[in-house]
Amino acid sequence: MHVYYADHFVLPLPQGHRFPMAKYGLLRQRLDGLPGVSLAEALPATDGELALAHTPAYIAAVRNGTLSAAAQREIGFPWSPAMAERARRSVGATVQACRIAMAGDGLAANIAGGTHHAYADKGSGFCVFNDSAVAARLMQAEHARRQRPAGVLRVAIIDLDVHQGNGTASIFARDESVFTLSLHGARNFPFRKEPSDLDVELPDGCADAEYLEALEQALNELERRFDPGLIIYLAGADPHEGDRLGRLKISYDGLEARDRRVMDWAWQRRVPLAFSMAGGYGTDIETTLTVQTNTYRVALDYHARWQRSRT
Repeated sequence: MHVYYADHFVLPLPQGHRFPMAKYGLLRQRLDGLPGVSLAEALPATDGELALAHTPAYIAAVRNGTLSAAAQREIGFPWSPAMAERARRSVGATVQACRIAMAGDGLAANIAGGTHHAYADKGSGFCVFNDSAVAARLMQAEHARRQRPAGVLRVAIIDLDVHQGNGTASIFARDESVFTLSLHGARNFPFRKEPSDLDVELPDGCADAEYLEALEQALNELERRFDPGLIIYLAGADPHEGDRLGRLKISYDGLEARDRRVMDWAWQRRVPLAFSMAGGYGTDIETTLTVQTNTYRVALDYHARWQRSRT
């Protein structure tokens, strides 16, 4: 299973910054020991690719380091060349995962990504560029060039980070070819939500049974309203009970069941799926790494099913 990374582009964050930058390198080390994982460095997204979802002025500000102090505060990262490069490669990783999933592999991953708070014209909440939005639009463009008579590629973005995907919802607000589904904490960031095609709000303290039932109902509603040709899945670790920002009470088993349900939903319909890791802020970083490694173990099972179906 192809997995793309850019963890060696490290942001020079101030001492005590709450973003757990180290988790990406640590996760890559764990994945390097998993049989069946093929790791590759992510290529950077180009200006033209980013412009499918972002305004030229914003892309230029990130590239040239001319973001205002207020814009940098909203993102949560100070600008640096490494910040700009990492943001491009985080998008590139999701693009590459989508491409290879659609080329027949069926399932591939970005070791980071899930930057769903980035709007067309600004970043927010540790998100610079919106990898899911750029990848969805680029896959549609590439699909149209290959199979013009077949019509537009329909993309479902299944966002199971604990925070609502406000930037993604805003970018696709009037785009009927992309379905945005967000299952998130009702009282969590962002405090001003944007309407997704389907929002499912969860109460503080929500545990496994309630969470998995809400997911099942959401997938049923997605199936009733939309027929995707590609799924982009944000497999956030932050719904876990040990996450310091999550406010939910989902266990390791509950999150593994979540991942299995989403990947099984895609597999049963033979819809290619690319996934990103999205949020994870465990009080102990080992908590986040365990959740994410479990996601990859589930994904390897479904990737193997895809490969057997090709023989």
